[in-house]
Amino acid sequence: MSDTILDAVTSDPAAMGWMDGLPPAPDKRILAARADHMRFPMTRYAFSHMREFVPTARVGRRTGTITELPRALRDDLDAVTFAPLGGDAQMTWSESLAANFTDGILVLHRGTVVYERWFGVTTPQTRHIAFSVTKSFFGTIAAMLIAEGKLDPGAPVLEYLPEVAGSGFADATVRHVLDMTTALDYSEDYTDPNSGIGAFSNALGLTPRPPQYAGPTDMYGFIPAVKKLGTHGEAFTYRTVNTEVLGWIIARIEGKRCHEVLSARLWQPLGMEGDADIVVDSAGMPFTGGGLCPVLADFARMGEAMRLGGLVDGRQIIPAAVIADIRGGGDPAHFAKADFPLLRGWSYRGQWWVSHNAHGTFSGRGIHGQTIHVDPAAEMTIARFASHPVAANGGNDPASLPAYQALAEHLVRTS
Repeated sequence: MSDTILDAVTSDPAAMGWMDGLPPAPDKRILAARADHMRFPMTRYAFSHMREFVPTARVGRRTGTITELPRALRDDLDAVTFAPLGGDAQMTWSESLAANFTDGILVLHRGTVVYERWFGVTTPQTRHIAFSVTKSFFGTIAAMLIAEGKLDPGAPVLEYLPEVAGSGFADATVRHVLDMTTALDYSEDYTDPNSGIGAFSNALGLTPRPPQYAGPTDMYGFIPAVKKLGTHGEAFTYRTVNTEVLGWIIARIEGKRCHEVLSARLWQPLGMEGDADIVVDSAGMPFTGGGLCPVLADFARMGEAMRLGGLVDGRQIIPAAVIADIRGGGDPAHFAKADFPLLRGWSYRGQWWVSHNAHGTFSGRGIHGQTIHVDPAAEMTIARFASHPVAANGGNDPASLPAYQALAEHLVRTS
C-alpha cells in the first residue's frame, strides 16, 4: 500500500473498499496473519472491527431499557477556530476532525449531546478499540477497591501477586503501578519492535509473532519476566505493562476475570447502552492496558460520570473521593521527567492524565487518537474514536488540545 495515502480523505476506509465484496477482492482483504489490522491505512477499517482479527471477551451491559443520552445538536461548533500548537494559521473545529483522522466524535454539554460526527465505517453502533483509554476504566476500578479497603495502595505488588517474586514489580507498590512511577527495564517505543512494548505485543498476540519466537505467550508469563531498572517512585514513565499488573491484581481481589469486573463495577451500574468487547490473550486474560472496544456513547457516559463526581441518575456509582483524588493529579515533578513537550505542567494519577489548567481538565488518552476529555469548568465531555497513522498522541495533540480548549471556551460564552 502506498505510503503517500496520509490524509483522512484519501484513506477513508469506506472509499477504499476494505473487506468489501462477497468475497472481498484479494487486494481489499485485511488479514490478521499479515498484521494488516495494525498497519495504516487498513487500521482505519480494522479499529472498528477488532473482534474480527483478535480474540475478545464480552463486557456485558445490564438488561432492560436503555436510557438514551439527551440530544440538542448545535450548528455553531464547526466554525469555532483555534491555532494548532506550534502554528500560527487558524484552524476550525471541523477542519481539526480530518486533521486528527477522526472516526467518530461526541460532545456533551451539561450531559446533553450537542455535537456528533461519524466517518468512514464507524457508526453509533460500532465497537471501536479504545487502546489506552482502557487504562482509565481499570484505574478507576482499582481506586474504588482502595476506597473500599480491599486494596492497599502502599502495599507491595508481591503481596497480591506472589508470582512476580524476582521481577521488577516485586518491591513496587500498588501506587507506583497506578501512577506509573515504577522503575523497569522496559520501554514504550511504538516504533521499535525490539522495545518493551514490542515484547509485550508478542506475548499478548496482538499481531503474529516472529518465526522461531520462544518467549512468553500470555501476560501471566510476560509480567514476571520484566526486570527492575532504577528506583521506584522517582519518575513517571508511561508503560502499558503497569496496567496489566493492575488488572491481574483487580482480578485476584475480585475473584473473576477483569471483563466481568468491568461489567459489574462500571458497565452495568452506569447504564451503558452497548455491550463492549475486550481483547484477551491466549490464557483468556483481558488486555486491561488497551483492549477495550466500546461504542462511543459509552465512552461519553464514562466521561460524564467522572465529570459529575460519580453521581449518575441520583446514584453514587463511583465514590466522589475517588474522582477528587484523580482530578487532583499526581506529582508534576515526577511527570516532568518524562518530558512530554506538549503536556508541560500535566501529571498522571490513577491511569488518568491531568492537565492542572484553569478548567481542571483531565482525560483518558489512547494511541492513534482515542480520547475521553473532561472539562469540569465548561461542563463539557468529549469522546473521540480515531485512526491517526501516528500511534503516539504527539501526532494529534497539536490539533486536539487547543481545539478542545477553544470549544470549551465557546460553550461557556454562548450558554
